[in-house]
Amino acid sequence: MFPAPSPPVADRMTAAFGEATRLHGATGVPRVWGHEGRTLSGPAGDRWLRLVCAPAGKGCGKLWEGPAESRALPAAIRRPRLLSVANWTADHHHYRAELYEHAGSAVSPTPVLASLPELPNYWWGELLDSLNALSAVRTERIAVREDYIRRAVPQFTGHSVNAIEWRTAHGDVHWSNVTGPSLKLLDWEGWGAAPLGYDATCLYLHSLHVPDVAHRVWKELADVLDSPASRVGQLVACAEILQAAPRVDFYGELADAVRRHLATLGGL
Repeated sequence: MFPAPSPPVADRMTAAFGEATRLHGATGVPRVWGHEGRTLSGPAGDRWLRLVCAPAGKGCGKLWEGPAESRALPAAIRRPRLLSVANWTADHHHYRAELYEHAGSAVSPTPVLASLPELPNYWWGELLDSLNALSAVRTERIAVREDYIRRAVPQFTGHSVNAIEWRTAHGDVHWSNVTGPSLKLLDWEGWGAAPLGYDATCLYLHSLHVPDVAHRVWKELADVLDSPASRVGQLVACAEILQAAPRVDFYGELADAVRRHLATLGGL
């Protein structure tokens, strides 16, 4: 999803991926880099191996624990099953290797959709059911902090924030975190409380380069997105993309479309 990091980081993570396959008794090929080489993932036989790292001596935090804690979520939320976890420390870093059942291919190799995907009608029902089931979960985890919301939304969108209606969210719903033709939601690092409409808006904004898909996302998730209570969630999703636009190319290319969506939010 992201480009390979600098050679020292790439070499260290590739070696750690080899250790991860040994610990899990599997053979695997690393293929997918996370942001700045923090994660490295790839197939391991008929399963999927995800390696995550954090500097030793620093708290690993909610992102470290999110996938393991997601195992307690209701079965109605479609996600790959986490089979086992291995932890170790080396090279002044903590490592965690998560072995999953193979969930199939992501709809897009990058978060922002570039072409029309072939998704059956039942996929949209699976998406709606999963997000609805997740929104009803009670959790102490936080996906989007309120202090960030009240600071970033005015700064990056020019809009104000009043009352926030909270729901439990995946926290990173985009087109490389969903599989097809059968839906699985991937990457459960950051799930937790977020403003109503946040997940739905994230998927919608990441669809804007393909208007037919953006229209379909809005149509399928209209019960949330047409609600005035979703305004804060929509503003937060816009603010995050606009904040990232100067340093992430695909968000820079999306920024104008996000600003056009922002212009529609005054009436919500």
